[in-house]
Amino acid sequence: MTLVELEADGPVRKITLNAPDRLNALDWPLLEELRSAVEQVAADEDARALVVTGAGKAFCSGANLESLFGDTSRPADVLREHLMNVYSSFLGIRNLSIPTVAAVQGAAVGAGLNIALACDVIIAGPHAGFGPTFSRIGLHPGGGCTWMLTQRIGSANTAAALFNGDIIDAETGLRLGIAQEIAKDPKARAAVLAQTWAKRNPKLMADIKKSVGIAARSDLHESLNFESWAQAESLSSEEFAAFAAKFASR
Repeated sequence: MTLVELEADGPVRKITLNAPDRLNALDWPLLEELRSAVEQVAADEDARALVVTGAGKAFCSGANLESLFGDTSRPADVLREHLMNVYSSFLGIRNLSIPTVAAVQGAAVGAGLNIALACDVIIAGPHAGFGPTFSRIGLHPGGGCTWMLTQRIGSANTAAALFNGDIIDAETGLRLGIAQEIAKDPKARAAVLAQTWAKRNPKLMADIKKSVGIAARSDLHESLNFESWAQAESLSSEEFAAFAAKFASR
């Protein structure tokens, strides 16, 4: 059975975690297939947007601890290297230059939450649950969870979420900023968004994504520096020229 499905719908690619019988829990075989799928999307010159979701009622219930962590009695430096390899299997989503959207219809827990957070935008279903539950099992957050949550909801909200380790429901996730929308059918809504984004100039969308990244980690001066170059280049785009001509004819 394919544990990760990669599908194409025109310029949109969709990655589906496909182990619904175990709520898409992550083990090494699944993560290796996920890594491969992300690499294929990165190399696909025709891909313009990506949807990430899970089969069945859960997005991803987190790690299969025995499979992913192995012998936890190994020295910390050995375990750290092992963990970094785990993280890299899904954090490649963050490095994609195309817009990415997670459709979270159910539970997204632990490392499963990280996969959703690695996407640019999250669409939640009414029964979505976001679970930064690490502290509840005596585990420090990993996989970029602390950083990605802080980027979305700020340091105080992240601290509270990680200290508590509770499942955050869809409405609370929307209020905090983990999710950007709640939709009755999050997969359908994510597909509509992805198709909309895919129709736009790919250089423009890549530059917007880069600009947001710069704004998140830098000051106004650096943001203006990149924006001015990117906007100057976009002034000569066919799309803007068509709009300007239409505006001038009014």
